[in-house]
Amino acid sequence: MPPGPLDAVSPDPGERDLARPVVEVAPALLGTLLAGADGVVVRLTEVEAYAGTGEDPGSHAHRGRTPRTEVMFGPAGRSYVYLSYGMHWCLNVVTGPDGVASAVLLRAGEVVEGLDVARSRRPGVLDRDLCRGPARLTRTLGVTGADGGVDLLDPASALRLLPGVAGPDPRVVRSGPRTGVAGAGAPTPWRFWLEGEPTVSPYRPAVRRVRRS
Repeated sequence: MPPGPLDAVSPDPGERDLARPVVEVAPALLGTLLAGADGVVVRLTEVEAYAGTGEDPGSHAHRGRTPRTEVMFGPAGRSYVYLSYGMHWCLNVVTGPDGVASAVLLRAGEVVEGLDVARSRRPGVLDRDLCRGPARLTRTLGVTGADGGVDLLDPASALRLLPGVAGPDPRVVRSGPRTGVAGAGAPTPWRFWLEGEPTVSPYRPAVRRVRRS
């Protein structure tokens, strides 16, 4: 099984590792193993960082606390799950010091355990595409809105980050603009991925939506 990177900072991954600035945590999560329901385990290959109030126009927490973003303000290690365009669940790992909002969107990964279960959730899909995108990742893992606020560092959690043994090789970590982010936050190079991984989703810039009268 491929190693995870949380131990690149400490041999005991925990809140103190995730409580760092989001731009440091995000690339360190590459290669981490994420366990979901019914034995499905995913190795993360692509993530995006989102900072907090007044810092990052692309972040849900840019304008402050709301009922939706409350969990982004900590503590680190909790899950932030939201519904995208009213259709797809997206999963984030809350980071940073308590009271300062930030989170890492989990964009893509490789199924390394529970492949039969994963295939049953997304029949007819190529293995490389099972978690190739944030909505596909949550569907394959069985994540829903009920998983919001879960402690991802608790070994007893149904949805949890698993300890690893080494960090990602910096020679294969790449970064660029975040997918689908418009406006002032568009050029921020906070999307991180492992080069050469077939599960990484294709980059797509934001598409301006035209309101219908």
